[in-house]
Amino acid sequence: HNAPCEGNSQFYGTALAATAVGIAPGAYRSSPAIQPAVARMKEYLAREQESQMLLDRVVLLWASCELPGMLSPAQQQAIESAALAKQRADGGFSLSAFVGDWRRADSTALETRSDGYATGLVALALQAAGVPRDQPQLRRALDWLARSQDPGEGRWLAWSLNKQRDLSTDVGRFMSDAATAYAVLALTRSNH
Repeated sequence: HNAPCEGNSQFYGTALAATAVGIAPGAYRSSPAIQPAVARMKEYLAREQESQMLLDRVVLLWASCELPGMLSPAQQQAIESAALAKQRADGGFSLSAFVGDWRRADSTALETRSDGYATGLVALALQAAGVPRDQPQLRRALDWLARSQDPGEGRWLAWSLNKQRDLSTDVGRFMSDAATAYAVLALTRSNH
């Protein structure tokens, strides 16, 4: 029960599943056996997207580019614009800016610094949506990622939205592990 990023978010998980279907090798996504489930998944994501926090809609943007048919071009553009409006002066993004009035369970303040999770995810989703790497805001995000990798551990930092955690523990590393995955995907993605 640690939504939004540490589990238990049906929308977030479904959007990631849609992404996985879209990038699966071969003809998996067009396999007749999965079409009823894919149709239900697309319908759910399209129907529920307006009520989701921006974080979940950014994942949906990525998913809609890998598995088309969930968002119109105008809806995609609206998510892109909303995400880009959250860019910080240093070029990165802070996960706390994407979750509305989310409160931590331990009542500690959310971390507001730029982090690898939000920056990597936004940069990845924008590239999937066809934003060229030299677009100024995307370029600044990619530059932030390039200079913000922890030199000692090779990871990008991110902080739990649910409670303050010790980043040296396994549970504390969870968000940084996800941040590192998104950062690497964003930095290595080539526009198609």
